[in-house]
Formats: sequence, C-alpha cells, structure tokens
Amino acid sequence: MRKHIVAGNWKMNNGIIQTETLIADLKKQEKTSNAEVMIAPTFTNLWHAFQSSKQSGIEVIAQNMHFAEEGAYTGEISAGMLKSIGIQTTILGHSERRAYFNETDESLAKKVDAAMANDIRVIFCFGEELSDRKAGNEASVVESQIKNALFHLSADAFTNIVLAYEPVWAIGTGETATPEQAQDMHAFIRKTLAEKYGNDLADSVSILYGGSVKPNNAKEIFSKPDVDGGLIGGASLKAEDFFAIVNAF
Repeated sequence: MRKHIVAGNWKMNNGIIQTETLIADLKKQEKTSNAEVMIAPTFTNLWHAFQSSKQSGIEVIAQNMHFAEEGAYTGEISAGMLKSIGIQTTILGHSERRAYFNETDESLAKKVDAAMANDIRVIFCFGEELSDRKAGNEASVVESQIKNALFHLSADAFTNIVLAYEPVWAIGTGETATPEQAQDMHAFIRKTLAEKYGNDLADSVSILYGGSVKPNNAKEIFSKPDVDGGLIGGASLKAEDFFAIVNAF
C-alpha cells in the first residue's frame, strides 16, 4: 500500500529561534491521520531541527543536495554531509531550483544517482509552467522531466523515490489546480511509470501534489485516488495549518 506523505518545504524562511518555536508548536499538534510528516528547514538549521524533532514522529529532511561526494563546490552540501547529521531524505528538482539556479534534467539525474548511492530517499519534483499548460503541453513536459532524470534507474531504486507534481503556475500564486486536474496528471504520471516499470511498481510509488495546498482544499485534493499527499510551502510555516493538512486524509 502506498504511503501518505505530507512534507513541509520551509524554503529560505526561519532563523534558529523561529525554527525552535515552530517545531515546538508542531510537536503540540494532534495527528489523527496515518500520513508520514516531514519538514525541510534551511541547511543552517537542519542539525538543530533534527535534534529537536527526535521521537516526535516528524522527519527532518533537506531541501537540496549536490551530486559530488566532496570537492571544490563552494556553498554546496553532499549526501555524506546530510547523513552525518541524521538526514535520510532530500527534496530534489524543486521548480525554484530549476528556475533560479539553472538545474537541468541532466544535473538532477546526477543528484538522484548520488542520493541512491548513499541510500537517501528523494522527493523528486517536476511540473509545467503556465505557458506549457496554455499550449496543451503539460503532459509532454512532465513526461520528459521524469524520464530524463529517473528512467535510467533500476526498478529497485524506486523504493527510495517519492514523486512530487508541482504545477509551477500554482506555487505561491494562490492558484491551485482543481482536484480533477491534479488527479488527471497524477494518473498520467502513474501510467508513465507503468509503461516503463510495470503496474506493480507504478502502484507502489507515492505521488505528492505541490501547489498552494491549504487547510480548506487539502481534503478534496487528497481524496483523489492517485494523490498520495502534498509538498506544502507557505502553509507549512504555521503549525495549525500544516497539521490541518496532515489530518486531511
């Protein structure tokens, strides 16, 4: 059975005091669903967040990771560095990384390989721009992003892969894909996986939706059969809102 997952991407928000306060508030919330709960603080707060979240049922994850083990990559963080402080999962391929830091399918494939070699679970992000959707190209864009970065992997590797569909036009804009649009794309993604790896694998991979999920729309979005959770941005910065989404299952 596929895992339900709700992951909060804090992006470049919260210093150490705000991180402490938010984690303390999160630990006070009552969890009534079976969803896995993850938070992704900024790199400087990962160790502290990991220590503060122990035995809370909240997994602390990274927002990004470099493909090299070490070397002259100023400002970057390796898989080994993440594992050395207890981090077992990273987000890769977020639309903001693609847009602002020129990440490509090719560079992301290398990052995925590094994560797999280090037994780090990946939440792999992809999705179309508004121009792609207006042109009716959303399916081909999503298909190419998945195939170029992931389809060189063995089937076994997908035990460590979570997919996150994020329509770029619905991130931080207040716009949200309708539950039907989300379901249609998630079903297409699962079909794409099945064509390469078979139905059993496709049915086992969790696919998250990321695009302005809020407490007032999460339940309807999560009710769709191929939507297994959410990658949450702004709403993850408020403990009550985040857990309202966690408990929407």
